[in-house]
Amino acid sequence: MANEKTLMDTIAKIESDVSGVIATAAVDLESGMTLAAKSNRSDFDLTVASAYNSELVKQKIKIMRALNLKVALEDMLLTLTDQFHLIKLLPGGASFLYLAVERSASNLAIIRNSVNKHCAAL
Repeated sequence: MANEKTLMDTIAKIESDVSGVIATAAVDLESGMTLAAKSNRSDFDLTVASAYNSELVKQKIKIMRALNLKVALEDMLLTLTDQFHLIKLLPGGASFLYLAVERSASNLAIIRNSVNKHCAAL
């Protein structure tokens, strides 16, 4: 797993590519603890978001096992009326990057391209 400085550098690179970033966090999948985080809005609690998104990813993995799917989970996209939330599993599968973006300020192609490009180095 990358160290906090490397993770924060990755978060900064993604933020420079993507308009409207609300918050970004690297999260330990098992514990739900943030490994690195940056929020651009004081009303967006990344600690809560990280913990609950960790549970969401674990449940999706459990569903995949129940369906006997022999594939890996790459990412999850949640589309809200005014936001995109992208969860990208990081190499090794023990952690993920969580990104919340204002829907009116960006688009999915830009978001996914930036996240995939910068997370590949982790």
